[in-house]
Amino acid sequence: MKKDQTSPAAFPKAEIGREMKGSDAVVECLIREGVDVIFAYPGGASQELHQSLARTDKIRTILPRHEQGGSFAAEGYARATGKVGVCMATSGPGATNLVSAIADAYMDSIPLVAITGQVYSKYIGKMAFQETDFYGMTLPIVKHSYLVMDVHELPRVFKEAFHLARTGRPGPVIIDLPKDVQQAKFQPVFPATVEFRNQYATASQMATDEQLKQVLALIGEAKKPVLYAGGGIISSGAHEALKKFAEKTNVPVATTLMGLGGFPESHPLSMQWFGMHGAAYGNWAVDQCDLLLCVGARFDDRITGDTGKFAAHAKIVHIDIDASEHNKNKRVLLPVVSDVKPALVRLNELATANKFKAPDTAAWHAQIATWKKDQPFQYDKSKHIVPQEAVAALYELTKGDAIMTTGVGQHQMWAAQFYRFNEPRRYISSLGLGAMGFGYPAALGAKVACPDKQVIDIDGDGSFMMNIQELATAHIEKIAAKAMILNNQHLGMVVQWEDRFYGSVRGNTILGDESNVGSPDNLGGLYPDFVKIAEGFGVKGRRVHQKNELKAAIQEMLDHDGPFVLDVIVPYTEHVLPMIPAGKTVKDMILK
Repeated sequence: MKKDQTSPAAFPKAEIGREMKGSDAVVECLIREGVDVIFAYPGGASQELHQSLARTDKIRTILPRHEQGGSFAAEGYARATGKVGVCMATSGPGATNLVSAIADAYMDSIPLVAITGQVYSKYIGKMAFQETDFYGMTLPIVKHSYLVMDVHELPRVFKEAFHLARTGRPGPVIIDLPKDVQQAKFQPVFPATVEFRNQYATASQMATDEQLKQVLALIGEAKKPVLYAGGGIISSGAHEALKKFAEKTNVPVATTLMGLGGFPESHPLSMQWFGMHGAAYGNWAVDQCDLLLCVGARFDDRITGDTGKFAAHAKIVHIDIDASEHNKNKRVLLPVVSDVKPALVRLNELATANKFKAPDTAAWHAQIATWKKDQPFQYDKSKHIVPQEAVAALYELTKGDAIMTTGVGQHQMWAAQFYRFNEPRRYISSLGLGAMGFGYPAALGAKVACPDKQVIDIDGDGSFMMNIQELATAHIEKIAAKAMILNNQHLGMVVQWEDRFYGSVRGNTILGDESNVGSPDNLGGLYPDFVKIAEGFGVKGRRVHQKNELKAAIQEMLDHDGPFVLDVIVPYTEHVLPMIPAGKTVKDMILK
């Protein structure tokens, strides 16, 4: 006989609530999960939920000006805190406008719960007004999808959804709620815990001592070892254990962009980040290493290029919580299924207990030091402000004590190259999906989560335009997130590819008037006027194009007590270097 998942007997430690509407039960479930803010845009199919939210003072409801903006903001909140971000939209087009953020959270393993209104149950499948099969269309980009057809299931579904979103490998979960389920009255049974048939899907996995002793033995034999650390270091809270392990074994560390801040970039063992636009020395070290210890990363194509020639001479250890990532993109010698934090903590314990002696890698460290000296991140001086210079100035004036969000493109890479990250959750960017328009909404979410921190969106003019309406959210909700636009009037990264691989033929990559392209030498051609747009939203703005005014303008932005748009006019001719062309190898790296 099937167990009744809605009765008190199914949940021995459950709490029986008072009679209430389904929408009120949703709010109560959110409160019980510790949700303090939700980014939600109302519509007919979610109106009941908004009415219930209006009756509580325990959850702040922030109204974005576009559902995509709200869902990116929820991601920014989650990335800055590690807590589950929550967004909500109505059915049909409201729900489909969440898809980019859901896919983004799935690619980058970000805990997100997206709630959507749905048409009345009796209309589902009949192409009713504003109906979409949101459950079906999101299946490839979520950890799990729910379509709740029985109001009694709401407490269990919400308990499961938050558990799934935050545990194991984090990710997005969607809950689709027909309007009649929201309106129905019932007496909820709130479970204290949840159970799954497949506990492997959510439980923390732990490496065995035998496996970890093998890892230590491999390090002991290595002459040129490298630690390759990804976003799993940050999501598992393993940054301190990683630092201790690297110091104990004297192994240099290169992170991914997702792993930025997971190992302090000012540390002597840091090689910063590597991959397509990463440090040349990090790429060279990985290419020539004899042991590659991959922790909490997935051998993404932007890291590996040609996988067949990636770390071709190395023995590879891969520690990751998701067994499906093992041997998926790169064959490895020793795959270890484990949450990386307990694995690193236990490695440190075993190294101490067994009096582990780091191998003699003096020659290896000397080689890396030479590479660092010969090929640092650098740029040529110019009479104009160049983008790299603006990021470096921002780092200098904030002393590294700020949260950076980014859009997607050249500015995203320069932010990572010329701002130094010594702590986790300080670089917030759409990396696996590469979603333009992410930067400013994510800054709003991060600022809501961390109101006492400076939060600055380093953005490009193309990317910023995609969710520029969220300036209204910043003004009305009094969210003091700043935006520094590196404005080159072009889709810079695509232009770079055009210059390198397509004979500089412009395929719709100029954002202004092609007959009068704006630049530092042609201010009259600049389009649009971001300062006027900001002012129209009630947000302070300033434009700067002269080098001698740059730092003062950045300081004004930082000192302003509300949202601020700093429009930095830069030439479009700058390229992000180094660059390993897609699918190529370190030997094909472009340095100038």
